[in-house]
Amino acid sequence: MTEATGDAIGGAGAPMPGDGTDGSAADIRVVIVDDHRIVLDGLVVLLDSMDGLTVVGEAASGEEAVGLVGRLRPDVVLMDVEMPGIGGVEATRRISAAYPSVAVVMLTMYGEDEFVFAALRAGARGYLLKGAQQEDVVRTVHAAARGDAVFGPDVAQRVLRTFADPRPATKPFPELTDREREILGLLANGWPNGRIGRHLGLTPKTVANNVSNILAKLHATDRAAAILAARRAGLGDP
Repeated sequence: MTEATGDAIGGAGAPMPGDGTDGSAADIRVVIVDDHRIVLDGLVVLLDSMDGLTVVGEAASGEEAVGLVGRLRPDVVLMDVEMPGIGGVEATRRISAAYPSVAVVMLTMYGEDEFVFAALRAGARGYLLKGAQQEDVVRTVHAAARGDAVFGPDVAQRVLRTFADPRPATKPFPELTDREREILGLLANGWPNGRIGRHLGLTPKTVANNVSNILAKLHATDRAAAILAARRAGLGDP
């Protein structure tokens, strides 16, 4: 196991998915992404102790995860949600778009609907909470590698209720008005105030006032923090 984050385990000669070089079935190759060292180390020990699983890389941020997956092409990625940089949801979106054969499973302490559905929209194939039993984590890795979608019991019930309930799904950031949420989505696209105003037919002052209200309601320290929160919640263009 490497000590530095963003490193490959096993070096440049690590086998590609499905490469049973010893004549036996290849292990499921896993990358783990978490900015908490204790959690990451625990997952490495757990998965490496299981027959048929090999941890080939670790990362501590979304950016590192995307780069590592590009180099290693693992079968499964276990991804935290809240991390420095782009975060787990945006990293999942980029990985799913660039490497659709790689299964991303979220493993996080955040079970709120806005995180769950943002992750699913980004392409995650599973969602587990960090309180899950070890055998559930191992079972989920195997299922994701087979192409199955897997959710923890609580998350699965809410996903099923959402599709069975005719009422619309809860919108992200319910504390915002519809107009503020619309503006936040455009902010998440990187649009400046002037472009937002022209697009929505609003004066620059009105846009600026709405942005100030958004920052206050989200307790965001600045515009960049609000954009990051919006992207993590699935707002903005993919």
